[in-house]
Amino acid sequence: MRDEKGFDLWADDYDKAVGIIEDARSYPFAGYKEVLGYIFRVVTAKEKAKVLDLGFGTATLTAKLYERGCEVWGQDFSKRMLELAQSKMPSAHLYQGDFSQGLVPQIKSNTYDFIVATYSLHHLSDERKIEFIPELKSLLKPNGKILIGDVAFPNGNEMALCREQSGEDWDEKEFYWVYDEISKAFPQMEFKRFSKCAAVMTICK
Repeated sequence: MRDEKGFDLWADDYDKAVGIIEDARSYPFAGYKEVLGYIFRVVTAKEKAKVLDLGFGTATLTAKLYERGCEVWGQDFSKRMLELAQSKMPSAHLYQGDFSQGLVPQIKSNTYDFIVATYSLHHLSDERKIEFIPELKSLLKPNGKILIGDVAFPNGNEMALCREQSGEDWDEKEFYWVYDEISKAFPQMEFKRFSKCAAVMTICK
């Protein structure tokens, strides 16, 4: 189970910490900027898109979408990260809640052009992912897309290699995406790789 207090304490230094790791091209954030950039381009190709961000953190991505005129909705576990994100996006619809336990009612009562999740759904087991994604898909507007940017691997061998190379840095408490396994439940899922440990997975309505 995630520790909300721990996430709150990390919130103020989150963007800096990610940047340092990404610049070093290290697990787990190698390719982080490329992942966010790709999702940004896909979403902003639609004018004034309505976007749901699950685990928005300090709004590294969604603040940019907000600035481009997107209508932003979101749910995050950490109260402190919500406060930081809301300060960047005063008119965004942001809610605190652990999405591993479900979505808040305000979010479930809407539909979206895009549902994005960057470096957040790896907190769910594969079984929970398989339950959760159809629920998200039901919240998409016609022709909508789910865009999942995360620590992900094309197959188990690639993940095992990254685990070996990462040594003590590897986080055994997280459930990373293995495409050739998860795609059995979602055969229409697209997989676009950006580094040894980063990819964007897309599911269309």
